[in-house]
Amino acid sequence: MDAHRDEESAASPLIAAPAPAAGGRSHAADAHVLSAAFLFVFSAYGAAQNLETSVNTEGGLGTVSMGILYTSFTLFSVAASPVVTRVGPKRALVVGSSGYVLFILANLVPKWYTMVPASLYLGFTASIIWVGQGTYLTSAALSHARENNLPEGPTLGSFNGEFWGMFASTQVIGNLISLALLRNGKDGGSVTGKNLLFAVFLGCMIVGIVLMCLLSKRDEKRDNAPTHSSFGAMLKYIVAPLKDRRMLLTIPLIAYSGLQQAFVWAVFTKSIVTPVLGISGVGGAMAIYGAADVVCSLVAGRLTSGLHSAAFIVSVGAILQAIVLFWLLLFYRRLMGCW
Repeated sequence: MDAHRDEESAASPLIAAPAPAAGGRSHAADAHVLSAAFLFVFSAYGAAQNLETSVNTEGGLGTVSMGILYTSFTLFSVAASPVVTRVGPKRALVVGSSGYVLFILANLVPKWYTMVPASLYLGFTASIIWVGQGTYLTSAALSHARENNLPEGPTLGSFNGEFWGMFASTQVIGNLISLALLRNGKDGGSVTGKNLLFAVFLGCMIVGIVLMCLLSKRDEKRDNAPTHSSFGAMLKYIVAPLKDRRMLLTIPLIAYSGLQQAFVWAVFTKSIVTPVLGISGVGGAMAIYGAADVVCSLVAGRLTSGLHSAAFIVSVGAILQAIVLFWLLLFYRRLMGCW
């Protein structure tokens, strides 16, 4: 009997039903606050991430730190859903943001003994915050739809559209801050200037955490949440999505996206932008990158109407990226020699 109940728990979703907010704030207002909180946190983190391999170059500290961070993120993501289910999405958001604060603090004293533990911890908390974000936003959207007699699909799309629209702007905002504070020379200014930049990033993150603390607590029904009486039951819960053939087919696309982002954050900023524009130019270049990302996301969203159109857009994007990568590989060094 317990084994059957465990199997049902393993197959159950993270959110079984819409969850009303404990406070008096509307569900839409919670979505606004959540979006603003992520805007502050990730404007700071995104810009810091872009600078990591260019600023912390001693022994490849920045590159190694990012590698540890995302390896940790990958491993801990496997068990993130059960953790968020137990602690609740609001607590998961607050705890998850602590890793980003610690990462910025470590960059104020960028040594191996500060960056490696901070990167490892951030990988864990990043897995928690992103599952918490999806859980909280979905719960708020479904509750808003139910209380206002609205269709769930469009309401969920509207809430997600607001969140991801604001999130997309973090690359622009954060990198413009970086450009403004590191504008003195190609070397990015003095150590004091870099510390000032990370201090500003720290302030942004504190504002984001305060906003997360102001979120209404979602009154999830604990009876509906999956419980696991054994490690085997939790393992079944974790691997259940991998039994879906559609999920398996998306893995190559996810891997491709991850490799592309790793190239942009680690190689592009360090080996292409910095030699030409200096550390101070990384912010400006990545702000343009972020603006292009926002525009292309909006265009792609409007053009996507089904699987075929999505596949076409992804294919065109992959071809364009391949052309740029081959150009960098075959001609970039020759051009650098001319300069």
